Amino acid sequence: MKDADSSILLVLRKTKKGKKNPMNDLCIELTLNVQIPEKGAKINNIVYQLRQFMSQLFFALLRAIFSAIEEKAIETLKASFPGRYVKNGRRAKPRQIRTAYGLFGYRLARVLDKETKKTVSPLSEAIGLPAYRRHIEESGEGGIGLVCHLSYRKSVKEVDRIIGTDMSKSTLHREVQRFGQEMCQWPDMKNIPYRYLMVDGTKVRLQEADDKGHGKKVEMRWALASRAENEKFELVGIWIDKSWKQIREDLGRRLNYSKLEVLFSDGGPGIVEGLLDPGMRPQRCMWHGKRDFPYVLYRDHLKKPQQEPFKEKLKSIPGMNLKQADLERLSAEDFEKVEQLAEKTKQGFTELIEALSEDKYPNARTYIKNLSKEVTTFFDFWFENGVWIPLTTNAIESAFSQVKNRIWAVGKRWSESGLMNWLKVVVHKVFYPDSWDRLWAKYLDINSALKIDLLEVCYQWV
Repeated sequence: MKDADSSILLVLRKTKKGKKNPMNDLCIELTLNVQIPEKGAKINNIVYQLRQFMSQLFFALLRAIFSAIEEKAIETLKASFPGRYVKNGRRAKPRQIRTAYGLFGYRLARVLDKETKKTVSPLSEAIGLPAYRRHIEESGEGGIGLVCHLSYRKSVKEVDRIIGTDMSKSTLHREVQRFGQEMCQWPDMKNIPYRYLMVDGTKVRLQEADDKGHGKKVEMRWALASRAENEKFELVGIWIDKSWKQIREDLGRRLNYSKLEVLFSDGGPGIVEGLLDPGMRPQRCMWHGKRDFPYVLYRDHLKKPQQEPFKEKLKSIPGMNLKQADLERLSAEDFEKVEQLAEKTKQGFTELIEALSEDKYPNARTYIKNLSKEVTTFFDFWFENGVWIPLTTNAIESAFSQVKNRIWAVGKRWSESGLMNWLKVVVHKVFYPDSWDRLWAKYLDINSALKIDLLEVCYQWV
């Protein structure tokens, strides 16, 4: 088949507008030969072949930029110390760097220091080339982004398939740990007027063995906060194997804790004791309140058939059958109706407590007594403020269901620091995707003064 070729001249320039650039502008000219069949080329084929070619183009440009900067660095060194430095060839083996387009090799120019008799490579100093490390931070974004969703093994395999970084699991793990430690620390949030705090937790298995030699199970806990009744809850902290009192201390350092009004939780052990400050009120999750009641009855030696009368009694309490949508339909004009509803709810709890003998059902009686005080806060809050607060902890459950699933998908047994740093990265990737590019640019210390502009593209049939 007869082919027709086109030559394309691309001119790229690295510039800094405004003030004079301390390094001169660098103009790179390229001539590409594109062979196009006489019958034409389909769009998919054109785009595919161009994508395949991008690594060659990337390496050609990178080599040209390295050579230019290296040449300038040598000239500057020799001009600053006349007669001291002389060229001494190039290194025998190329200095290898793993980039987003694969492995790049460059033979560094050497300069002999006649005073110290040592050989130096000016380019390494000029561009901050890391010693003894082929993987640079810029090449790690694909793997770090993928490991938020997949295992380390699958992540490195997929990244290598797409761009050929040849990154090992251990290297990716180190990159995730470094990125999490350096860029994903919790900020100071004292200037944010949070009013509501919601907490929850789940068990995770660590590499550390317990007394039986199995992976140690510890609590992973997290907290969300909101500024108003109808505003979204935002993540404010994650902790591993920390008590609620320790969590309170951490939140006290980062939040304006004295402004918090309501603590939402599932009523787990130690939450109220550890997190509830004077002036705050607890609001137990209504769904958890009903779900956990049978387990408490079982601790009082009641089997399923024997539990039914007590379960039915709890279900019959008016306030325990409310949904958020039901409340939103009630306004200030319904004050008497809400007052009656609250009174019937209170009476229902009183009757259930009386039915639970302290001698026979101590656990269930204590549970319902506490539940009656903490699950009806929404009534008191409405009477005082005229607004309805959430009845459940669905906000935190839905937010972290995807994270809990990822924990088991990415790794079965974690080190505490490994899980913590991974979680910090996941939080930014999953919950704040719009800020990911800015965070990554900050991590790489991107200097906006360095620009690469495409000035002109010409083509000519030959």
